[in-house]
Amino acid sequence: MTNSIIPGWLLMTLEIMSYLFVFVVGLVMLALVIIFIYDVSQKKQAILRNFPVIGHFRYIFERLGEFFRQYFFAMDREELPFNRAQRSWAYRAAKGAGNTVAFGSTKDLRERGSVIFVNCPFPTLDEDAVPVQPVLIGEHCRQPYTAKSLFNISGMSFGALSIPAVLALSSGARLAGCWMNTGEGGLSPYHLQGGADIVFQIGTAKYGVRDGEGNLSDERLVEIAQHEQVKMFELKLSQGAKPGKGGILPGIKVTAEIAHIRGIPVHQDSISPNRHKDINNTSELLDMISHIREVTGKPTGFKTVLSDAGWLDELFQEVMQRGTDTAPDFITVDGGDGGSGAAPMPLIDDVGLPLRESLPMLVDKVTEYGLARRIRIIASGKLITPTSVAWALCHGADFIVSARGFLFSLGCIQALQCNRNTCPTGITTHNRRLQKGLDPAHKAVRVASYHANLTNEVCMIAHSCGVTKPRDLNRKHARIVNETGRSVPMDQLYPVIQQRYHASS
Repeated sequence: MTNSIIPGWLLMTLEIMSYLFVFVVGLVMLALVIIFIYDVSQKKQAILRNFPVIGHFRYIFERLGEFFRQYFFAMDREELPFNRAQRSWAYRAAKGAGNTVAFGSTKDLRERGSVIFVNCPFPTLDEDAVPVQPVLIGEHCRQPYTAKSLFNISGMSFGALSIPAVLALSSGARLAGCWMNTGEGGLSPYHLQGGADIVFQIGTAKYGVRDGEGNLSDERLVEIAQHEQVKMFELKLSQGAKPGKGGILPGIKVTAEIAHIRGIPVHQDSISPNRHKDINNTSELLDMISHIREVTGKPTGFKTVLSDAGWLDELFQEVMQRGTDTAPDFITVDGGDGGSGAAPMPLIDDVGLPLRESLPMLVDKVTEYGLARRIRIIASGKLITPTSVAWALCHGADFIVSARGFLFSLGCIQALQCNRNTCPTGITTHNRRLQKGLDPAHKAVRVASYHANLTNEVCMIAHSCGVTKPRDLNRKHARIVNETGRSVPMDQLYPVIQQRYHASS
């Protein structure tokens, strides 16, 4: 009776499924037995030896913890290195979505270090506002550079970034009218293909401009400088996430193309020296800057992390003795709180002054030695929102550069997998399958939108403070919350010898 009701094909299907179920259960049990035997036999991990099989959940939960905290448990302004409020602003700016919020601020204005801008009773009218003015860098060079934007893309190398990411950033920079720094990995075809203005960074390994023995090659410098898009050269002494340590690109990310551009073996870790071997003191630093500028004809400066004002005295005293024409055309100061795709934790956490201390230190020293008209100051390090950019302008920066802000505009979700070649958004991986999710043409528009919205809102802050253009902001336009929860005028905390000359004035 039962067989006549249930079709034969269904009975056969159920029988096959039961066999498959028993087979799968058997495989699982066999796997658990193998894991159990391995766990109790190994001697490297006490947890697994004492709690075979179930001990693995400890490592799984530890790995997943950072993601659960990011999406479920952390408050909007709790997370590091960038909290949800900061990331959300960057995402909305990149998408061109409205950046208005409702019901009041979630920011605790009593927190020490918070910035409060001093609004004017009679703010600048929209019709009286002045657009961001171009600024000349390297006026004494054969080919000076007129930079159109105050906000630009910081150094990220091809290697650390994928092909579609470099293309998207370069194309977006062209649309935005800002420059793009190559990072220390050399000049790739993808930097040029996007059409952006390029700042070529020379790292401690001299990738892209070195000879067969790893020394700086004048011939290669000339080749790079002949590209019209290459506007300036930046000598990298150190970066915020790892002062005293060279660039680190894991071998899994060193493809044949990257190896060719850098001049290194394929699939081997790319570890740069912890400093330039041919620069041993301040005098040799100035010699190198003058040499690169003479060979290329283009503005040349350096990037560094600061911790000691005494070194700046030594540098600028040497400049004054030689003549101001020997000064670097710009100095990029990176905060010790800056980021990187790969760096040792002690250097990320505990070495180098944060930008909130090093930027005013540099501005004050440049002003003290009367070099404010000669040296442009570029601020770098966690400056991804209009507030942070306006803060840097108040302190006297001429330009601001950001890496991670533009990564968020590409869709970075702060997965913290930059060094593993497993970036889920395709930004920092050379896995072709993962790169498919990143469309350069679409993301280029988001890069330009992020840049435009950030610049517009910096201008909005400036107008609220009663000035007509962002570079007119200075230290009297901001207050800093101290340990008591009350704010103190920035110009009292950081008095200057004289008002810094702004490049656009």
